[in-house]
Amino acid sequence: MERLDKRLAASGRWSRTEAKALIKAGRVAVDGAVCRAPEQKVDDGAAVTVDGSPVDSGPVYLMLHKPAGVVSSTDDPREATVLSLLPEEYQKRGLFPAGRLDKDAEGLLLLTDDGPLAHRLLSPKYHVDKVYYVEVDGVLGESDVSALARGAVLGDGTRCLPAGLEVLEGGRSARVTLREGKYHQVKRMLASLGKPVIYLKRVAFGPLVLDPALPKGGWRVLNLQEIEALFRH
Repeated sequence: MERLDKRLAASGRWSRTEAKALIKAGRVAVDGAVCRAPEQKVDDGAAVTVDGSPVDSGPVYLMLHKPAGVVSSTDDPREATVLSLLPEEYQKRGLFPAGRLDKDAEGLLLLTDDGPLAHRLLSPKYHVDKVYYVEVDGVLGESDVSALARGAVLGDGTRCLPAGLEVLEGGRSARVTLREGKYHQVKRMLASLGKPVIYLKRVAFGPLVLDPALPKGGWRVLNLQEIEALFRH
């Protein structure tokens, strides 16, 4: 038995707050009877509907605004993980980050339990763009734009795919667009140019753009349009 609002939230289609609002509005039925009490307990076999449509517990897709200081992992005995920022019902769903951000980095992180989709988004052959806002120690210029466009060579000799660099006003910040995901790649590329990164934030991942309304540490369920865009991408 679990609370009705938790059952709706566990479907991945609504947040806990949105689920409570749907229930109180009389849009949720349990075994055919309208229920307006979010705290009502329902069992696994109960037929729950919203506006007449069945509620299932399919894959979950969450957008998280990762703050600095937490690791992009599902479990770590020494560090706080991104999953610790979620409510209990989501922590138990087997979610994982599709891709990683460094502990000191911030920004957009997709959390899901859809393994096949995550694999496609992260596979090098699909070349899904990842966009970062960076601030550097130094001044970026056209020579740096050209170097990344040719494919940066890292300190260990690794050659990267061509990457985009949009230098912003003053040259001390920029937007970097990658189509691959090597270890610490943004930091290593800019370090190879003699412009070490002092601040890093991911602002887009494929078709997803970080919601400006999400505070650091905040999260929300992806809307239908965003989910469809991920699959189209």
